[in-house]
Amino acid sequence: MLMRTDPFRELDRLTQQMLGTNGTLARPAVMPMDAWRNGDIFHVELDLPGVNPDTIELDVERNVVTIKAERPSRDNDVELIAAEQPRGVFSRQLILGDNLDTEQIDASYDAGVLTLQIPVAERAKPRRISVATNEHQRQAISA
Repeated sequence: MLMRTDPFRELDRLTQQMLGTNGTLARPAVMPMDAWRNGDIFHVELDLPGVNPDTIELDVERNVVTIKAERPSRDNDVELIAAEQPRGVFSRQLILGDNLDTEQIDASYDAGVLTLQIPVAERAKPRRISVATNEHQRQAISA
């Protein structure tokens, strides 16, 4: 069977998925996140309301942190009036710079928020280097 495609109908469908039917932004399909640096610690907070902490998985491979979590599905025998909360398995990857110490990540989950604290690697912190002169005297120069 030959089917015609209507590019405007497809564009309308995609627009409704992205913006919602009332023109406001639809909720993101991924975990909303805030990230900031405070001194020598890089902070990440991910919203995961309604997620059982036992389902949260954090994997680190080189400088990539993968976060997986699951919000269970509702029973099939209920009549849904509204279904706006995403359900199932969620996954998000964070690509971190080489200046962060992925060996020392601290993670906690409280009140539906997963918090990661990642320290800046020692090799990325400012340091002083001694420079030799012709007279074999050393003086410190800031790096």
